[in-house]
Amino acid sequence: MITLNKKIKKQCPEATNGVTSEAGKRISIRDKLLIKEVQEMNENLPTTCSVDFEDPNVLNEFILTVEPDEGYWESGKFKFSVFVTEDYNMAPPKVKCLTRLWHPNINVDGDICLSLLRQTSIDEHGWAPTRRLKDVVWGLNSLFTDLLNFDDPLNLEAAEMYKKDKVEFQGKVQEYIAVNKGKR
Repeated sequence: MITLNKKIKKQCPEATNGVTSEAGKRISIRDKLLIKEVQEMNENLPTTCSVDFEDPNVLNEFILTVEPDEGYWESGKFKFSVFVTEDYNMAPPKVKCLTRLWHPNINVDGDICLSLLRQTSIDEHGWAPTRRLKDVVWGLNSLFTDLLNFDDPLNLEAAEMYKKDKVEFQGKVQEYIAVNKGKR
């Protein structure tokens, strides 16, 4: 795992006389936090999740894959892009669902309705500087189990279908899963 010292040394190479250059000294607060939080996140991943960094030296962008092992979305594989902005941890990461799915809290554009991803939230469960990346991962994973919310949906059509006909809802979920499996 990347350590803070390795990251700083990589960003601040020493000059030939052993003195670091002034221009290379700065490392953002976000990057300092991410070095610790990425390690913590990887150590505490739910068994249904995996994380992929396209570039292991760029910790502020990664893909989270959730593969639910129970519920309506069991056997599905759902990918989320996570981008941690420079104003992290005062603002939540930007998260987008990359996999098309039928879900009351995720719309067809990949937008996600999850309180902790909001800067402010009516239910007081919005983003706070005390939250960490592992909270985001667990929150996204929970959208497929206990945080599933049909009462405050982003995708109204999915929520209404669930309320009217759970069997039809399950069928539509499985249609999306089957289509996604065909694309792999």
